Amino acid sequence: MDGMTDLGGTEGILHSELAHVVHALEWVAASVDLLAIAVMLIGTVRFLRGFVGAEFKHKEAARARVINRERVELGRYILAGLELFIVSDIIHTALSLALGDLIFLALLVAIRSAISYFLDREIREIREDPER
Repeated sequence: MDGMTDLGGTEGILHSELAHVVHALEWVAASVDLLAIAVMLIGTVRFLRGFVGAEFKHKEAARARVINRERVELGRYILAGLELFIVSDIIHTALSLALGDLIFLALLVAIRSAISYFLDREIREIREDPER
């Protein structure tokens, strides 16, 4: 392959001399991906449990407060999962050495930042008016 990886990047010392380290880091990145998914699933389950509980146990005003509290918590789980995905993507990008992966990482960070901004704004609005 003339020193090129499948992803279009050039092989460096990591790939040629420390292939076992690259392989281990790929497993680390995959593990971080699984942790990110687990964090988001935990947040989803907690949200659904709180949402269903609020629907059956509370009157309208209290229900809105409880559901909004659960939405805030779900937002925190989503943000935590996205943070973990970014860590994984940084590892993948560092290992691939491909410009396309670097651009993809930049787009992911931009998307994550936008999501974070809007979730933070919504969380702040919910805290100010929990019955909205």
